[in-house]
Amino acid sequence: MIKFLSKLFIKNYNDVKSKEVRKKYGILASLFGIISNIFICGLKFVIGLIFHLISITADAVNNLADASSSLVSLVGIKLSNKPADNDHPFGHARIEYIAGFIVAIIIATLGIILVINSVQNIIDVAKGTKVIEKMNTTEFIITICILIVAIGLKIYQAFFNYTIGKKIDSSVLKATAVDSRNDVISTLVVLIGTIISQFTNIQKVSIDGILGILVGIFIGISGYKLIIETADPLLGKAPDSELVKEFTEKVTSNPDILGIHDLQMHSYGPNCIFATCHVEIDSNMDVLKSHDLIDNIEQKCLNELKIFTTIHMDPVVINDPFQNELKQKVLEIIKEFNFPCSIHDFRIIKGETHTNLVFDILVPMNEKLTDSQIKKLIVEKIQNLNSTYFAYPTIDRDYTNRIKFKDTSKK
Repeated sequence: MIKFLSKLFIKNYNDVKSKEVRKKYGILASLFGIISNIFICGLKFVIGLIFHLISITADAVNNLADASSSLVSLVGIKLSNKPADNDHPFGHARIEYIAGFIVAIIIATLGIILVINSVQNIIDVAKGTKVIEKMNTTEFIITICILIVAIGLKIYQAFFNYTIGKKIDSSVLKATAVDSRNDVISTLVVLIGTIISQFTNIQKVSIDGILGILVGIFIGISGYKLIIETADPLLGKAPDSELVKEFTEKVTSNPDILGIHDLQMHSYGPNCIFATCHVEIDSNMDVLKSHDLIDNIEQKCLNELKIFTTIHMDPVVINDPFQNELKQKVLEIIKEFNFPCSIHDFRIIKGETHTNLVFDILVPMNEKLTDSQIKKLIVEKIQNLNSTYFAYPTIDRDYTNRIKFKDTSKK
């Protein structure tokens, strides 16, 4: 059905990196959620009123809240596609993350409310202020059928939202899928509680209440996890490691690129990624040729990866035997560390009485040694090589832990 609806309503439906295609997929999923939730809500509400079934009516209200979640998704997806303006030069794509965050809060809140109502239900039944009444056969059969239909629709709804959410990498649709999954469990609990209440003589214990507490806790925990997950992109989560690898391979695929470092990636929403990096090239290369090379790489990253890229060019000396020898000695020194690291932007400044070694060293983000401690160790070890060598390292923290460098001293 998903493929059929996609072909029917979305032109070029396979081009999921297109903003317009993503928008249409999001609208399709949201409208499906709104319509199906309103249908389920109406069905349960009517049955609940006719047969005076409070648990069914309460579940209908929950489905109405789900329709609101789908409405939030719809508004979020539509607003996230607004073009850039003076106040938001990188566009509005992060609104989709905000919409997902709102849905996550709704889920967590519903979990808390369900726990509170379930506890009150248990208290009322225990005190006798609420009497558990059995339904007649007709009421029971109709109620069970309605709940089974609702569960079936909710299962497909969760599958529908998750499939499209994964296809277009939409955090708000993935959150909505979790909401639908939680509703399957919630309605299933109502179904089990209804059956148990109908075929047992328990009068002082609310089965609905006990099961409701368990489900409420489950929904609350899943909502909390979703809040953390949807908040990560807003806080500046590190880019996906596979994307970093693909980007790095794309940039370094040209043999004239000797290394890449200082990579920064910023996501302003799905398919709205900006990247900056430094690349090393032979200092003897013609400046016009190197400029053209950088331009082509930037365009390649935009066309093939949809990443807006800005590259800074670092010319390096690769045919100076003395510099290459010193670089090899520094590489041997950093191999002694108990963590992976690499160097770049290596250059020397010769003087009559001493030689300055200037370079950057890339260390893992989670390395416990402080920058000053690492710097001190390097300076001391280089001084031990030769008292006339003075090192001036700059420490870079690599949040990607993926960047590799070519050994330009051996070229």
